[in-house]
Parts: sequence; C-alpha cells; structure tokens
Amino acid sequence: MNNWTYRPLSAFLIEREGRFKPNDPKIASYKRLDKIDFSGKIHISEKPSKTDMIIIEPGDLVISGINVAKGALAVYDGDEPVTATIHYSSYRFNKNKIDIEFLKRFLKSPAFISELQNQVKGGIKTEIKPKHLLPLKARIPELAEQQKINHYFDAVDNEISDLSNEVNTQSSYLTKLRQAILQEAIEGKLTADWRKKNPVCKGNPDYDAEALLEKIQAEKEKLIKEGKIKKQKPLAPIKAEEVPFELPVGWVWTRLGEISEGFQYGSSVKSLKDGKVPVLRMGNIQDGKIDWNGLVYTNNKNEIEQYVLKKGDLLFNRTNSRELVGKTAVFDGLRDAIFAGYLVRFSPLAMCSSEYFNFIMNSTLHREWCKQNKTDAIGQSNINATKLRDFLFPLAPLAEQQAIVDHIEKLLTMVDELEKQVSERKEQSEQLMQAVLREAFEGGNHA
Repeated sequence: MNNWTYRPLSAFLIEREGRFKPNDPKIASYKRLDKIDFSGKIHISEKPSKTDMIIIEPGDLVISGINVAKGALAVYDGDEPVTATIHYSSYRFNKNKIDIEFLKRFLKSPAFISELQNQVKGGIKTEIKPKHLLPLKARIPELAEQQKINHYFDAVDNEISDLSNEVNTQSSYLTKLRQAILQEAIEGKLTADWRKKNPVCKGNPDYDAEALLEKIQAEKEKLIKEGKIKKQKPLAPIKAEEVPFELPVGWVWTRLGEISEGFQYGSSVKSLKDGKVPVLRMGNIQDGKIDWNGLVYTNNKNEIEQYVLKKGDLLFNRTNSRELVGKTAVFDGLRDAIFAGYLVRFSPLAMCSSEYFNFIMNSTLHREWCKQNKTDAIGQSNINATKLRDFLFPLAPLAEQQAIVDHIEKLLTMVDELEKQVSERKEQSEQLMQAVLREAFEGGNHA
C-alpha cells in the first residue's frame, strides 16, 4: 500500500450529466429506479415522481447520495435506460483504470468513510453528490493491484456470505417461531395439560368463558348506567362461516367490542420536543411493546386529563403502512403518558388480562384480520374503531388467560435469548466484513 498514491475519484469516474423535469417527454417512456438496497440490488418500478430526475444508462455506476456508505450502490445491468431522482448520481467509468468491483468495495470500506469524514463537510451525514464524490482524493492502486485485491476478496466472500445467509435464515425461523407460539396459545394448545388439571366449572368466570362473558356484559351495563362509558350500537351475531378454528371446551368466540371498555381516538394536540407528559405515537408501538424512544411531549392540561393512559390500556395502531397497521401494545403504567390521534385506546373488562389481549392482537389471527379489513390510501392503510370492534376474539376463562400469559412469556424469553445470540452472530459477520475491507484497503498484503 506504500506505493498507492492519492488520486481524485474524477480520475476514474465521469458524471453522467443532465437533469429533467418529471413530466419531460424525453423520459416519459423510461421506468424508474425505485431504490438500491444495502446489499447493492437495484429495484425498478413505474411509480411517478414529483422530483427532478436523472438518466441512468446500462453499465453506469449508480450511487445513493444518502446511503452510499451503507452499501447502496450498484452497476445498472439493464438493457434500457432508466430514470432516478436527483438523490442518486450516475457515472461512466474507465475500465482501463478502475476495476468496478474494486471500486464498489472501496466505497463500502472504512477507508472511504474515513476520507469522507476528512474531506467532506458533514462527512457521511451529508448527502453525497457528484461535487463531493468526484474531487474526493483516495489511495487507489494501479489496475493490476486492484484485480489482485478482488482475488483476495473472492477467497473470503463466500465464507462471509454463507455466514450471513445462515444468520438471516435463523432470524427468519425465530420470527416464525414467535408467531407459532402465539397461534398455539390462542388455539388453546399451549394450555391443554392445564385444562386437564383445571376442568370447566360452569358459572365460574375463572374456568368458564360463557360465565365470564356474562360477567363482562353485567359490568358494561353498570358502567353505562353510571355514565362512565357510552352505550354503543349492538354488534352483529357471529356466523358459523366467520369462525376461523374450533376453540377448546370452556372458551367462546366473541367480538372485541363486546368485551372491551370504550374505543377512544387519541389527541390531536400539537406536540412539543420537551414538556411534562409524553405523547405516544404510532412509531412508539413496536413488537407488542411500547418503545419509549423518539418521544414528543405536551403541557396541555385539558389534553392530559382527557387522554391520560392507565395501566392495562391497549393502544391500537389505526393508521400506518400495510405491514404495521393494526399493531398493538399494552401500557404498563410505569410513567404518565397520553396518546396521539393515529392510535386507538381500549381496555379489557371484568379483570381480563391485558397481556392476554395483547398477545391475541399481535398474533397471526389478528394480523390476517387486519390485512382483510384495512382500507388502503396512498402509502397508508387504515382500520377505524368501528371495524376494530368487529374483530372476532377467542375468549378464554380468566384463570386460563393468566396460564396462557405465563406460558407465552416463558417461551418468548427463550426466543429472546436465541435472538440475542443470532444478533451477536450478525454483528460478528458485519465486523468480519469490515475487517476484511480494512485489511484490503489499509493492510496491504494480498499475495
């Protein structure tokens, strides 16, 4: 590496110039580069854009100005030109001076990131445009040495790739295992042995869901008479064809609206960066739990009084992407908080377990229901509180609800530990790749 000289990247790359309005007839027939993922794969779409565009020709090196240091760069291997927004840039390159595979690896290396930090104001936080990239000076060897480095990479790439694929496969299996545990639970399979020891006791809500449902209805009527909740429109009877699977003896199918206290939309108050009380938003609902990062706040006394959460409340994500709409979390009551307008608050009645409800709301049963009942808009999906009340809910007796929660929490703790191990292996894989990049571009021995 001692004989590598600093040269600007403009010695190897030539920007493909030209900027076009999105409605320019010259680009009307071209498809669009939608994104480059961090593995370097280009995704093409026909989605329109309101942003000015550039043209990418077959064989061009394309980089994402926002995510180039994370690996969002690729050589476009299509047969026809495509367009991309001006957040991308496209380059021709001299094959007699630069091996493009070498350059792609260099642009993902710690050496490149270091040069960005040293030479570009704002470093990797800056959107990297041609005016930043082309003047950037870096130690680049001659073509023969570049090719030698590529052979060095070829010797280790397969091993790293196999490790990464194995980690991704394990992560996928654990995601499926989580859903399988929840599905087994809501079908009563996890507590089959528990029911043998605790048979149905007619009239006792702890061991008979029909009795529990009667208790819930009585409590709801009492709350209505006391003016604590409003009387709602009756829900439709459950039809046989609606029932997704047979429940254990002692359980009943019901609708969520029959067994829950209220369905309240959240606050529309303008949030503050700092304040007295956190305002939970749709981004705070993650994996069945509340994520307390990225909080905003309110000091509005009336809003706090109207929307303050209590322990055991469930928050339903009524507006989000198609994948996230309907995600739910339970509030633990360890700190004060209110909730924003894109969330719906509801609570179980008659001492039903909020954790049990939360597991049901994060199960495959509920996720599939959300897919069937969402209303799609541009980039967003919606499920309003009226639809939410209709959700078909498998109600277990009170004592079995707690047994189910205990079983699930024990099993998911084991899955958490496995996921921690997989995450550590993923981190090791990424560190190995960075070590290889560092060795290639800073160490220098590639014989």
